[in-house]
Amino acid sequence: MPATQFICPDGQRISMLQCLTACPIQIRCMFLPTLRAIAKSVNRPIAEPTVTELIAGVRETYLKKTTSYAVSPQRVLYALQGQAVHTLHERCTQGEILSEIRLKDQITSGQFDLYGKILDTQEGVLGDLKVTSSYKLMKALGIYKQKITTGEVYKTGLKKGQLKYRTILCKDGVRHVWDWAVQLNYYRMLLEEAGFPVERMYIQALCRDSGLRIAAERGIDQSLYIIPIYKISNQWIERYFRKKAALLQQARETHRLPPICSSRERWQDRKCLDYCDGREFCPYSQKLQQFRKVG
Repeated sequence: MPATQFICPDGQRISMLQCLTACPIQIRCMFLPTLRAIAKSVNRPIAEPTVTELIAGVRETYLKKTTSYAVSPQRVLYALQGQAVHTLHERCTQGEILSEIRLKDQITSGQFDLYGKILDTQEGVLGDLKVTSSYKLMKALGIYKQKITTGEVYKTGLKKGQLKYRTILCKDGVRHVWDWAVQLNYYRMLLEEAGFPVERMYIQALCRDSGLRIAAERGIDQSLYIIPIYKISNQWIERYFRKKAALLQQARETHRLPPICSSRERWQDRKCLDYCDGREFCPYSQKLQQFRKVG
């Protein structure tokens, strides 16, 4: 089932149809076309589970497909940013670059962003557009913070005699691009099955909080980054998606809630608390919410 309600700024809920027809408080929280675009973005008429849906936790995807849930327009505005970027690029492919084509196999379907000569003269380059945060970019680029001694000690106060430290940014850490890599590799497989060889893969990531102090503190000093993505075994990718698709199908046939999403899929519970659209219907999320209220 799709999202059917908006969560108003005062916390009240209203059906999307009623909101778009006539706001009960007369003046809407944002422009009508913006609300229409948000409603359209969260209700895509795609029957089969998509690549991005299968990358998410099976329980999350199951709840989003089987419950009538509510979304806060303010919380999902970022999706419109991504769609705007995709639309602008699609208008500039000029025929020699394939763009925004949905491919499908027996497991799932996926819509890749760009394919062709998108970086240099080499054919067969697959590109994906992301609008993301400086935090996500920091992790994706392998940037991390480390404390090192300054060689000095505190001369007064509670820390007298203790070493002084300062924080530096290191850029040799692990690149956390797992979800992006899995997504692009499945698009690669779909393209290759359709007869389009993929030679290289890249993410073009646009930082939505670029220029802010928090971004600079995370080592993000550019608005846009090109991040290479490497090939993952076809066998592993297919096995991973086939298993998750089977778990989702089983849950839908038996009407039984799938197992709790993994720690990575839950963002170490941050997603369960504030970002998962199905959290209202998830016992695990509800328990976390109760603990937070008690705390």
